[in-house]
Amino acid sequence: MDGPDLTDRVVLVTGSGRGVGRELLLATAECGAKTAVHYHTSADEAREVAAAARERGASESTTVQGDVTDPESVDGLVSAVESELGTVDVLVNNVGDFAPSHWESIDLETWNRVLETNLNGTALCSKRVLPGMREAGFGRIVNVGYASSDRAMVNPKNFPYFVAKTGVLQFTRMLAADTQNDGITVNAISPYVVENSAEFPEELPRGRPADFEDLIRPLYFFLDPENEYVSGENVEVDGGWLPEDV
Repeated sequence: MDGPDLTDRVVLVTGSGRGVGRELLLATAECGAKTAVHYHTSADEAREVAAAARERGASESTTVQGDVTDPESVDGLVSAVESELGTVDVLVNNVGDFAPSHWESIDLETWNRVLETNLNGTALCSKRVLPGMREAGFGRIVNVGYASSDRAMVNPKNFPYFVAKTGVLQFTRMLAADTQNDGITVNAISPYVVENSAEFPEELPRGRPADFEDLIRPLYFFLDPENEYVSGENVEVDGGWLPEDV
């Protein structure tokens, strides 16, 4: 798959030691980017991803550790990227816990963790990289949402996740407006079920989950330096799923 020219652009993907984050980061490596593999606890996996990124074309690749819900930790991990690779040009906010249980059975610690990793983490990481992007006059921020969250979809199961992802999409639109004169675009990609999802419904749109390439295609579009007028948008990668039919 042909992607944009990201030669020497510094890319930070949160939660890129595994899963969707891993694949999105490796996709930018194939475009020649300098990649920062972020992890919280999966250090071994992160080192493996950094090595794979270099093999796939990243001019440089490093790992950075941090808790995206803690401002000091976020400052430290972004400072580490800046020290090793340079100013962050691309931020993909991928981290986000979920709790696939009925809302009454979710303990407060888990409830807060879902809200904080998805919404607060997205806001804190974005806030930390924005000064460098504004000074450079270039930046690309892509947030990972969830299909139909822009319709304020809710369910008794996994309720805090839906609330958080709705907030992520609102934050995306707000930040796009707030950076429209800075050379920065802010967009979102919202999958439904992905090939590595923990749970699968009995019926899937088009008979399959989204594969990683289905997510990489809109990512490439949003990261392309020539697409500087597309901001505040959300691409749902859901195969045409209608939650009303469930």
